[in-house]
Amino acid sequence: MITFALTFAMGCFATGLLLCLFRVIRGPGISDRILALDTMVVNAIALLVLYGMRSGTQIYFESAVLIAMLGFVSTVAYARFVLRGNIIE
Repeated sequence: MITFALTFAMGCFATGLLLCLFRVIRGPGISDRILALDTMVVNAIALLVLYGMRSGTQIYFESAVLIAMLGFVSTVAYARFVLRGNIIE
């Protein structure tokens, strides 16, 4: 039963990832694209955690933490670029 639930959840997050990719490509503004990229990072983290639960190995959890850190830094960098025009002062 847990295998079915994990597979269903992975399908839902993969669908969310594809919908966010559509928003990145066809977003009306730069802020919508930044938000879609941040949501894609969250969906990718969820997929890695679910796959780690399904396979039973811990390496996917460590990679999810690394992607979370990189996603946070990239979102902050994008936001600073939009607000100020440069990233490093």
